[in-house]
Formats: sequence, C-alpha cells, structure tokens
Amino acid sequence: MTKEEKDAVASFLDLAGDYLAGGYRKNRTAPEFTDDTIREFPSPAEQGLPETVSPADSLEKVAADISRCNRCGLCSTRTNTVPGEGVPHPLVMVIGEGPGADEDATGRPFVGRAGQLLDRMLDSKGKIGLSRNKNCYIANVVKCRPPQNRNPLPDETAACMSFLRRQITLLKPLLILAAGNTAAKALLDTTEGITRLRGSFTTFTLGNRDIPLLPTFHPSALLRDESLKVPVWDDMKTMRAKLCELDAAYAGLMADAPL
Repeated sequence: MTKEEKDAVASFLDLAGDYLAGGYRKNRTAPEFTDDTIREFPSPAEQGLPETVSPADSLEKVAADISRCNRCGLCSTRTNTVPGEGVPHPLVMVIGEGPGADEDATGRPFVGRAGQLLDRMLDSKGKIGLSRNKNCYIANVVKCRPPQNRNPLPDETAACMSFLRRQITLLKPLLILAAGNTAAKALLDTTEGITRLRGSFTTFTLGNRDIPLLPTFHPSALLRDESLKVPVWDDMKTMRAKLCELDAAYAGLMADAPL
C-alpha cells in the first residue's frame, strides 16, 4: 500500500472508533506511514545463476542451477527439484504447470496419474506416435512443487521462467504443447483462459526463433472431467497435422498410422 492509502484507512478507522465510543472526534498524533516496498527475490546473478544461455550452457547445467535455486519460497518446501526429462532436440516440448507429490518425491515430471495419462495421450496407440523416450521433452513452468498442489503464484512462475527459456533454447523443439492454464498464460503472457486458447496454434518467440505453440487442457483436468477427452483428442490431431508439415520423417511414420 502507498502512504496515502494507509493514511486514508487510518483516518477512517479513527473516525469510526470515535463515533462508536461517544460520537466525538478525538485529537490524535498523525501516524507516520511509508509506502510498502515490493518484495524482491535474489536475482540470478546474486545466486551465481545465469539468466540466459551461454555457449557453454547445457541441460545438465540448467538442472544443476535449478537444484540450488532459492529465488522463491518453493525452495523451502520441496523434496526434489523437477527440471524435466526427455530427448535432446525433440519434436515436441510439453510444458505443464508444476510438479505434484509424485514428481516432488522422484524428481521426474509427469509420473503420477496425470503423467501416465499424458503418456497415453502423446502416443494414442501409435496414432500420434510421441513419447518422452524417443521424440519429446517434458517439463513444467515451475520446477518445485507448490504446497498442496495449488497453482503457482505469479512470483513463483516469474522466478522459474529464465530456466524454462534456457531449456527451450537448448532443446530447439519444433513445437510446444502447453498443457493447462498456467503454462499457456505464462508462455503467451496472456490472461485468456485455456478454454478460449486451446485448439489453435499461436507462436512462442524466443530470440530469433518463432516456435508454434498449441495450448490444450492439462491431463489432470481430464481426470476430473472425462468430457474434455474429445477436445483434447481434436488437439492431438491438430498437433499431428502440424508436425507432419514440419518434419518429413514424422510424416512418413504417420502415413502408416491413419486416424
């Protein structure tokens, strides 16, 4: 709050208290307030962490930097950091919101029920043909579990974005699949919800690269509402069509897997 806002609140409370106590305004010494300051977390430089990719950067170095990060309060409640996993230079980078209990315990992304569903979505019995073991990389916007699996707070998301940008720069995915509200909003810097965003490609720009980005519902949403499986399947088909345009080898594989 600003000093002026605090002065106004204090004046109102004094007036209300005087009225209730007897109806007469009392003389008081005006309190001396100051503007609140915005909480600042240690900068990457203050922690000895790089903010951008250097020629010597690597996924292993990003993971090591994540493991010692204390930019936000999530560092105090995590068991393990969860940088991500998959293949280098994937066709698709899947980005979710943050680790859950299973991910926090193992240090691996998307390994609980939602993660198992994600794996099935990506492969779709060979009709989409994607896997973290052969052509995908899976990560989250935030690398530490928010308590009780709540949504990441804006400062927590902001604290992790440079790690995510470094990963995207190193991985050079042909396409990004943003799973859920948090990922889509963070990557696209928008307030639009996932229901309006899903199903259509937009662009994520990083440096001199424009990467096609497709928002879709988070797998955990499908576990809560099975009716979302139909639009998500439509999104998987949209992604497959785009990948066939971008990668001839993938298109050749999909020619033998008709929808």
